[in-house]
Amino acid sequence: MHLESEHPFGAHKIRHYRLENGLQLLFLRDPSAPVFAYQTWFAVGSRHEREGITGIAHLFEHLMFNQTKNLEPGQFDRLLETVGGETNAATWVDWTFYRDNLPSSELELAVRLESDRMANLVLGETQVESEREVVANERRFRVEDDVDGFLNEELYKLAFTRHPYHWPTIGWMRDIKAITIEDCRAFYRTYYAPNNATVVIAGDFNEADALDLIEKKYGELPAQTIPVHVSETELPQTAERRQSWEKPVAADKVHIGYKAPGQTHADYVVLEVLSDLLFGGNSSRLHKHLVADSEIVSSVHAFAAPYRDPGLFEISLAMQRGNESAEAERIIYDELERIKKEPPSAAELETAKTRLLTRFWQGLRPSDGKAEALGHYHTTLGDYRLLFDVADKLKQVTNEDLSRVTREYLRAECRTVVMATPSGDQPDDDDDLDGESAKDDE
Repeated sequence: MHLESEHPFGAHKIRHYRLENGLQLLFLRDPSAPVFAYQTWFAVGSRHEREGITGIAHLFEHLMFNQTKNLEPGQFDRLLETVGGETNAATWVDWTFYRDNLPSSELELAVRLESDRMANLVLGETQVESEREVVANERRFRVEDDVDGFLNEELYKLAFTRHPYHWPTIGWMRDIKAITIEDCRAFYRTYYAPNNATVVIAGDFNEADALDLIEKKYGELPAQTIPVHVSETELPQTAERRQSWEKPVAADKVHIGYKAPGQTHADYVVLEVLSDLLFGGNSSRLHKHLVADSEIVSSVHAFAAPYRDPGLFEISLAMQRGNESAEAERIIYDELERIKKEPPSAAELETAKTRLLTRFWQGLRPSDGKAEALGHYHTTLGDYRLLFDVADKLKQVTNEDLSRVTREYLRAECRTVVMATPSGDQPDDDDDLDGESAKDDE
């Protein structure tokens, strides 16, 4: 085992270790509360799939809670719950991770359970078929029967033609039904390997004990050959792409996406500031104009997708009943043109940056938040230390940056728009309440 690096975190230190088999460890000891977060991050998500097995990364999120050679189905959850712990998982385009939150006395349990399912998952017909049906039902509920989930999927399907961001993390239904047991076994052997994983522990734990336990439980697991994954590069988009569907909604719903840089690009943080300035709070420009003043929109949101590769700057809005989305789109596009020519005031910029910085630091308060941030930056972007550049980069954003980035990325020819219009059928109750996206836990 090697100590790769150290980095200060307030009064504490993050230590980065690597085992001989390639397993990476990120430790952040903070004894301020007698609990700890134990997370296992695998560098595999839907971008590592191919047509025919889309959704297999998400299927594994479910399979990993099923059965191992040492644990019966459901026993993993029960053992954690018995000691007052909780567990969950998430899959997205660039990663899959598993999270456990436990009392500080239960480190051995966490190491034993997580090392077991990394090495000893049972992948037979019973296990795969039971989770396949769960995932198929999840897709029906979150995508096929949910307008916002449907629109989000169609937005990426239309915006990306070559890159694997084209398909959804949950996968196409035809692929969910077609994935074979051998597909699952090959995927597990390849990607659920110690040299494709990072274990993050944050909170109240003994570091020496953790090193000893992890060496004993994970140290003999064999490394695997991880395929070098090079995604196809998207061709430049030269014209707006637009599509609409009639759906059982009370009023129009619209999702807009502009091609945007990945999270390591210097302009990513500028788009985050722009998103907050225009859409972030009740006093932000477009929330105030569209929701508070004119009342033509019930909700409007925007964010820059935190992906490794170039993704989308997404805007979603739900119209109030009796109003058409063309007017709201015109207001949004006019505001973007205004930003290109007239940088916002210093006060507006400072407010947006303060909101973002507050949310950033608040997210790092709990042990679980610390572990998730470290795991995301290390797995997606390649180095956990990039997390500690975020605050400074936010502070350095200028008005001129906002105008420049808006001119560069938020152009009509880089825009993709998908829309749901009322079909006349009875809308779901949720559509009368708000227009917020229902996101899968991906």
